[in-house]
Amino acid sequence: MRGERDTISQIATPPGAGGIGIVRVSGADALHVARAVFRPARGGRLEGIEPYTARYGHIVAADGTVIDECVLLYMRAPHSYTGEDTAELQCHGGTLVLREVLLRTWEAGARPAEAGEFTKRAFLNGRLDLSRAEGVMELISAKSARAVRVARERMAGALAEKIAGIRTRLLGAIAHIEAGIDFPEDDIPEARTGALAADIAAASADVARLRAGADAGRILREGMKTVIVGRPNVGKSSLLNALLGMERAIVTDVPGTTRDVIEEQIVIEGIPLRLLDTAGLRAAEDAVEQIGVARTQRHLADAELVLAVFDGAAPLTPEDEDLIVRLRNCAAEMIILCNKEDRDSVLTAADFSMLDAPVLVISAQAGTGLDDLRRAIAEIVRRMEGDLGDGALPNVERETEALRRAAEHLQAAQETLAADMGTDFVSIDLRAAYEILGEILGETVDTDLIDKIFSEFCIGK
Repeated sequence: MRGERDTISQIATPPGAGGIGIVRVSGADALHVARAVFRPARGGRLEGIEPYTARYGHIVAADGTVIDECVLLYMRAPHSYTGEDTAELQCHGGTLVLREVLLRTWEAGARPAEAGEFTKRAFLNGRLDLSRAEGVMELISAKSARAVRVARERMAGALAEKIAGIRTRLLGAIAHIEAGIDFPEDDIPEARTGALAADIAAASADVARLRAGADAGRILREGMKTVIVGRPNVGKSSLLNALLGMERAIVTDVPGTTRDVIEEQIVIEGIPLRLLDTAGLRAAEDAVEQIGVARTQRHLADAELVLAVFDGAAPLTPEDEDLIVRLRNCAAEMIILCNKEDRDSVLTAADFSMLDAPVLVISAQAGTGLDDLRRAIAEIVRRMEGDLGDGALPNVERETEALRRAAEHLQAAQETLAADMGTDFVSIDLRAAYEILGEILGETVDTDLIDKIFSEFCIGK
């Protein structure tokens, strides 16, 4: 049966060939495993190695055959990534040789580490709270330089400190209430009730700010679904190509050239976008085009950002008018783009006054106006962030849901206090909010949820 006290090992570097490959061993018997598989270059056995030092030697098979050269690093608990004794075997980065070294550690008594188990042990040993631990995986999977910075800030505790601050405020309010319950002969003065209301309101406002930044946090982690829409031949594919800096989509003067959705990943101002070029919206002339138009409509329905392209050198057509009606009912953020600036402009911002969206004049073909577009996209995400730093943005569903539940309990506490129903009832909701916020840090979650979270990490981390 596998347990948290087993000594584990796994390859910690990515698959494939490389100059260096690392096999990590962690657990009480990490040094014992290292001694069994490692021979110092100067001969003899690995005895008396000081922690946080390196030794050069060889990984050897059970019969003494040399498997590979190796530099051994040894870190002693609790001052290691996992909080346990840890040995790292740095060998050549070939797939086969690393596999052979790994198998050798298993022969020596380690067991295979499960996905995310090293970071899970860091969490269980108090080296990381849950939000910091998730920052590790975010750093590995970051899609932009800004996402890397966000992950580093999260690992440093940006979100954890915000949550801890709210919980400290709530704990103070709970303690004040329970003191009144313990000493019923001492009624809580009115001034203290006012202070309690202020504490709850402040905690509620802090939770609301975190919730408001959740969309921005998720976008920086996963990317913003950005749909380019417009009638045929207004320059949608030219815009895609211009933003990508390459000829990804076919561009012709023939309306309906784009029949299917073309999706590409791009980073603008540090914001990852899932950019979709769609079929032109019009009455389709054949079955294939009908399918393309139907897909455009589906993607428009769940877009997070819409780039609506119009031919700025021509008056609005019935197809343009139909699109404007669709956009008025669209929940996504949007930017109106009057394309073909290189020709005499006909459209103005007044033509789109019924839409609450910025109107930019661009030329996808000439590349003019694209810097303004990039800045407009960055501004949309900045508004989502509010006054939070990037690293303090909730960005996983587990955190967002916990904040929603905590907000409900804080609202209930405010209503109970205002109705003068008794502070003992207020305490029930404050305690619930306190416990729920603890889930974000991993202080009040069950083992099944912890196992699920770390199972989504990569092997070797």
